[in-house]
Amino acid sequence: GVNVPLTTSEKLPALGKEIKLHTHASYREDAQTLYGFADRESRDFFRLIVDKVSGIGPRIAINLLGSLSLPTLKSAIAAGDVGLLSKAPGLGKKTAERIVVELKDKVLPAGSAVTASAGTSSGTTAPPSSPGAYQDALTALLSLGYKATDADKAVRQAVETLGADVSTEELIRKALGR
Repeated sequence: GVNVPLTTSEKLPALGKEIKLHTHASYREDAQTLYGFADRESRDFFRLIVDKVSGIGPRIAINLLGSLSLPTLKSAIAAGDVGLLSKAPGLGKKTAERIVVELKDKVLPAGSAVTASAGTSSGTTAPPSSPGAYQDALTALLSLGYKATDADKAVRQAVETLGADVSTEELIRKALGR
């Protein structure tokens, strides 16, 4: 089988339909594992995490990519949002801090346009110029029980509607009221 992050499995077509995945093969003495991604950028970022962050293996990297969309993940790393990163299954605070330290210079600076090559159907927009408001709104929705992908989509749509220069409260209100 092929292991895929949750964000990829949500994009898969119905059973029996043909799909195209960008894959990464992992070989250890006790196992051979294949990881699949909806787009090349996600696969490349998975490889970056596994290759550049000491102590992070494919399982934690796939959990991380499955719990946050790629633009949100890059934004969280650039902003140093350890709290958001450590919400991924199997990822503690110290590991999240290590990810920030080792990858911060490899992702776009906070506030830059972050796009995915195969974004959502509504398109992928950059987080607001105040990444703190975006991250705070995202964290609020996650703490209310939203799935990471749903929370990310709701906050991004709120940013598209309200513009980039809004408060956390306005973003949360709009994201909840959509």
